[in-house]
Amino acid sequence: MKGPEAFRTISEAADELGVPQHVLRFWETKFSFIRPMKRAGGRRFYRPQDLVVLKGVRSLLHEDGYTIKGVQRLHREQGVKRLLAAGRGEAGPEVADSHETPDFDEGVLDHGAEAALEAHLDSSSEHRLREALSALEAAKARLTRALAGH
Repeated sequence: MKGPEAFRTISEAADELGVPQHVLRFWETKFSFIRPMKRAGGRRFYRPQDLVVLKGVRSLLHEDGYTIKGVQRLHREQGVKRLLAAGRGEAGPEVADSHETPDFDEGVLDHGAEAALEAHLDSSSEHRLREALSALEAAKARLTRALAGH
Protein backbone atom coordinates (compact mmCIF):
# COMPACT_ATOMS: atom_id res chain seq x y z
CA MET A 1 0.00 0.00 0.00
CA LYS A 2 1.26 3.45 -0.90
CA GLY A 3 1.86 6.13 1.68
CA PRO A 4 -0.44 9.13 2.01
CA GLU A 5 2.00 11.41 0.12
CA ALA A 6 2.50 9.05 -2.83
CA PHE A 7 1.09 9.92 -6.23
CA ARG A 8 -1.78 7.76 -7.45
CA THR A 9 -2.45 6.39 -10.93
CA ILE A 10 -5.91 6.94 -12.39
CA SER A 11 -6.79 3.37 -11.45
CA GLU A 12 -5.74 3.89 -7.83
CA ALA A 13 -7.46 7.28 -7.65
CA ALA A 14 -10.68 5.85 -9.08
CA ASP A 15 -10.61 2.99 -6.56
CA GLU A 16 -9.96 5.37 -3.66
CA LEU A 17 -12.82 7.64 -4.74
CA GLY A 18 -15.21 4.82 -5.59
CA VAL A 19 -15.86 6.08 -9.12
CA PRO A 20 -14.98 4.60 -12.53
CA GLN A 21 -11.86 5.90 -14.32
CA HIS A 22 -13.93 7.40 -17.12
CA VAL A 23 -15.65 9.64 -14.56
CA LEU A 24 -12.27 11.12 -13.57
CA ARG A 25 -11.44 11.75 -17.23
CA PHE A 26 -14.86 13.35 -17.72
CA TRP A 27 -14.42 15.58 -14.67
CA GLU A 28 -11.11 16.78 -16.14
CA THR A 29 -13.06 18.09 -19.16
CA LYS A 30 -15.63 19.88 -16.97
CA PHE A 31 -13.48 21.25 -14.15
CA SER A 32 -10.42 23.30 -15.12
CA PHE A 33 -9.04 22.92 -11.59
CA ILE A 34 -8.61 19.14 -12.00
CA ARG A 35 -5.19 18.82 -13.57
CA PRO A 36 -3.31 15.64 -12.71
CA MET A 37 0.32 15.43 -13.72
CA LYS A 38 0.77 13.66 -17.02
CA ARG A 39 3.86 11.64 -17.85
CA ALA A 40 5.08 10.26 -21.14
CA GLY A 41 2.29 8.49 -22.95
CA GLY A 42 -0.33 10.61 -21.19
CA ARG A 43 -0.40 8.57 -17.97
CA ARG A 44 -2.12 10.53 -15.23
CA PHE A 45 -0.71 10.84 -11.73
CA TYR A 46 -2.78 12.39 -8.99
CA ARG A 47 -1.10 14.28 -6.15
CA PRO A 48 -2.52 13.96 -2.60
CA GLN A 49 -4.14 17.42 -2.91
CA ASP A 50 -5.70 16.38 -6.24
CA LEU A 51 -7.41 13.50 -4.43
CA VAL A 52 -8.81 15.81 -1.76
CA VAL A 53 -10.20 18.12 -4.46
CA LEU A 54 -11.66 15.11 -6.29
CA LYS A 55 -13.25 13.90 -3.06
CA GLY A 56 -14.79 17.35 -2.69
CA VAL A 57 -16.17 17.25 -6.22
CA ARG A 58 -17.57 13.77 -5.65
CA SER A 59 -19.14 14.83 -2.36
CA LEU A 60 -20.73 17.96 -3.83
CA LEU A 61 -22.07 16.08 -6.86
CA HIS A 62 -23.09 12.77 -5.31
CA GLU A 63 -23.99 13.69 -1.75
CA ASP A 64 -24.93 17.37 -1.69
CA GLY A 65 -26.96 17.43 -4.92
CA TYR A 66 -24.90 19.97 -6.86
CA THR A 67 -24.84 19.88 -10.65
CA ILE A 68 -21.63 20.26 -12.64
CA LYS A 69 -22.49 23.92 -13.25
CA GLY A 70 -23.14 24.37 -9.55
CA VAL A 71 -19.69 23.02 -8.65
CA GLN A 72 -18.12 25.20 -11.35
CA ARG A 73 -19.88 28.25 -9.89
CA LEU A 74 -18.88 27.30 -6.34
CA HIS A 75 -15.24 27.06 -7.46
CA ARG A 76 -15.46 30.35 -9.32
CA GLU A 77 -17.02 32.15 -6.32
CA GLN A 78 -15.26 30.47 -3.39
CA GLY A 79 -12.14 28.92 -4.89
CA VAL A 80 -10.41 25.60 -4.42
CA LYS A 81 -10.47 25.99 -0.62
CA ARG A 82 -14.22 25.27 -0.69
CA LEU A 83 -13.62 22.08 -2.68
CA LEU A 84 -10.82 21.02 -0.33
CA ALA A 85 -13.14 21.59 2.65
CA ALA A 86 -15.82 19.42 1.01
CA GLY A 87 -13.19 16.76 0.31
CA ARG A 88 -12.24 16.70 3.98
CA GLY A 89 -15.89 16.50 5.01
CA GLU A 90 -15.82 19.99 6.51
CA ALA A 91 -18.66 22.45 6.16
CA GLY A 92 -17.64 25.12 3.71
CA PRO A 93 -18.22 28.82 4.07
CA GLU A 94 -21.77 29.95 3.56
CA VAL A 95 -22.74 31.22 0.14
CA ALA A 96 -22.61 35.03 0.18
CA ASP A 97 -26.13 35.46 -1.19
CA SER A 98 -28.48 33.89 1.34
CA HIS A 99 -31.16 33.45 -1.36
CA GLU A 100 -28.87 31.24 -3.46
CA THR A 101 -29.17 27.49 -3.16
CA PRO A 102 -27.20 24.63 -4.69
CA ASP A 103 -28.21 23.48 -8.15
CA PHE A 104 -30.12 20.22 -7.87
CA ASP A 105 -30.59 17.69 -10.64
CA GLU A 106 -34.23 16.66 -11.00
CA GLY A 107 -34.94 13.27 -9.51
CA VAL A 108 -31.74 12.93 -7.49
CA LEU A 109 -32.76 14.67 -4.28
CA ASP A 110 -32.31 12.37 -1.33
CA HIS A 111 -33.94 13.09 2.02
CA GLY A 112 -30.96 15.12 3.30
CA ALA A 113 -30.80 17.22 0.14
CA GLU A 114 -34.55 17.86 0.30
CA ALA A 115 -34.21 19.01 3.89
CA ALA A 116 -31.31 21.31 2.94
CA LEU A 117 -33.34 22.79 0.09
CA GLU A 118 -36.39 23.31 2.28
CA ALA A 119 -34.24 25.06 4.89
CA HIS A 120 -33.26 27.65 2.27
CA LEU A 121 -36.85 28.46 1.27
CA ASP A 122 -38.62 31.30 2.99
CA SER A 123 -42.43 31.30 3.00
CA SER A 124 -42.62 33.70 0.04
CA SER A 125 -40.33 31.50 -2.09
CA GLU A 126 -42.22 28.38 -1.08
CA HIS A 127 -45.56 30.02 -2.02
CA ARG A 128 -44.21 31.05 -5.46
CA LEU A 129 -42.84 27.55 -6.06
CA ARG A 130 -46.16 25.95 -5.09
CA GLU A 131 -48.00 28.30 -7.47
CA ALA A 132 -45.55 27.43 -10.26
CA LEU A 133 -46.01 23.73 -9.55
CA SER A 134 -49.80 24.10 -9.73
CA ALA A 135 -49.51 25.93 -13.05
CA LEU A 136 -47.22 23.22 -14.43
CA GLU A 137 -49.55 20.45 -13.25
CA ALA A 138 -52.50 22.22 -14.91
CA ALA A 139 -50.53 22.59 -18.14
CA LYS A 140 -49.60 18.90 -18.01
CA ALA A 141 -53.27 17.96 -17.58
CA ARG A 142 -54.24 20.13 -20.59
CA LEU A 143 -51.50 18.51 -22.70
CA THR A 144 -52.56 15.04 -21.63
CA ARG A 145 -56.19 15.81 -22.60
CA ALA A 146 -55.10 17.34 -25.93
CA LEU A 147 -52.92 14.36 -26.80
CA ALA A 148 -55.68 11.91 -25.84
CA GLY A 149 -58.00 13.64 -28.29
CA HIS A 150 -55.67 12.95 -31.24
